[in-house]
Amino acid sequence: MKIEAKSVEEYIDAVPEDRKPAFIQLRETILKNIPDGFKEEISYNMIGYVIPHELYPPGYHVDPKLPLPFTNIASQKNFIGFYHSGIYAMPKLHDWFVEEYKKQSKYKLDMGKSCVRLKRPDDIPFELIGQLMQKVSPEAFIEVYESVLKGHRKKK
Repeated sequence: MKIEAKSVEEYIDAVPEDRKPAFIQLRETILKNIPDGFKEEISYNMIGYVIPHELYPPGYHVDPKLPLPFTNIASQKNFIGFYHSGIYAMPKLHDWFVEEYKKQSKYKLDMGKSCVRLKRPDDIPFELIGQLMQKVSPEAFIEVYESVLKGHRKKK
């Protein structure tokens, strides 16, 4: 399910009614807990939280015209997708999240590299997601991003 939207409000309007309340609560949880410096915008046909060029002028290495992506939320065909680059790039953060998820949800974690598939809108661990959002500042993510990127470039 791909939502074509030019604004965050337009995206939310297109979210199916049965998951809209949970989706809105997820967005509000992110906005309430994300550190200063991140910017909300439409990114990759999702609602994205990025590090703007004002904070990180090089932008995203895949396409430097784009800001550095950090977190996204999306209404997918069978779930709400919560994408967090810190979980992917920071092993300790990943391990913390996996352990805490077990404590805060009665269902098994369904997760890819950076995607948490939230299949039950009535069982989203909002408190945990809020805690996760507080753990990584733009500056900390830039540092991790650059170290991973430099390490990746050396291997080529």
